[in-house]
Amino acid sequence: MADAIAHPKDTVEDCLDRIRTAWNAGDARAFARSFTEAATYVIYLGEVLVGRDEIESNHVQVFTKWQKGTRMAIRTLRKTPLGDDAAIVLTAGGIGAGASVQYDKLQTLTMVRREGRWFCAAFQNTKMSADAERRNNPT
Repeated sequence: MADAIAHPKDTVEDCLDRIRTAWNAGDARAFARSFTEAATYVIYLGEVLVGRDEIESNHVQVFTKWQKGTRMAIRTLRKTPLGDDAAIVLTAGGIGAGASVQYDKLQTLTMVRREGRWFCAAFQNTKMSADAERRNNPT
């Protein structure tokens, strides 16, 4: 895999940070490179994107139209290792344009390590319930 140059100290959190950084920059290509070539990506509205190319193509539209200029907040709630090179990660996330981004989505990510670098192989995004929003956004 061309993007999987050896990164012995790369962590799951590093991958999540690359995803956030690419979103904040509006960089669809960098965003998609954090996913495996055959990744599945389910948006909270129920649409499915399959593969890095489709994720990139979709996010060009996202970053130039619907979410232009927004920032991403993401916080790991739980990480479950599935051996040395795979993990299930539960995150709270949100997108916004203001100074403070509210957490309003829950995501489940299946992460895999290839040649020392972590990638997302599957992503599921779900809108939080009102109770979950209150728990994740203390005042």
